[in-house]
Amino acid sequence: MTSHLSPGESFLIHGGSSGIGTFAIQIAKHLGIKVFVTAGSEEKLAACKGLGADVCINYKTEDFVARIKEETNGKGVDVILDNIGGSYLQRNLNSLAVDGRLFIIGFQGGAVTEVNLQPMLARRLTIQAAGLRNRSLDNKALIVSEVEKNVWPAVVEGKVKPVVYKTFPLSEAAEAHKLMEESSHIGKILLIP
Repeated sequence: MTSHLSPGESFLIHGGSSGIGTFAIQIAKHLGIKVFVTAGSEEKLAACKGLGADVCINYKTEDFVARIKEETNGKGVDVILDNIGGSYLQRNLNSLAVDGRLFIIGFQGGAVTEVNLQPMLARRLTIQAAGLRNRSLDNKALIVSEVEKNVWPAVVEGKVKPVVYKTFPLSEAAEAHKLMEESSHIGKILLIP
């Protein structure tokens, strides 16, 4: 991860029960990271806890900023993995510790927002964003190489296991998308040929 997440740091994963979230929890715990997650139901939070999450926050019933401040004695977390975007940007900035890093991977909450940039200067915050589609083949190859070196050994050792909720044949892709939109799943939804 280009956010340079290191052992001993704290890490907030929005959508902890998603396919990316469930994998990120396990990798982070494997690396010695304190993991915070947000999810929208007690069932999803329980699944995150079972994967190793230390602090589980129901974003529908709790203010994640207040809970993070409470759990970190006002410090905030070191890194946030965010798939929400615009609607969470200010709250994410308010949740970061000094030298904190926000890593945006999606815009489920919109791509446009108004934000007070003052916390960025006051606490030396960094915002990064990433997507795979617009990367060169060389860059994608580098990412694969880094995954093979830094992630794959944990998978081979069984310390990190992808969480698969359900598989669909490719001919039922519309049903898979419908399930994803319902957001009732925990882990990955896979399409198989």
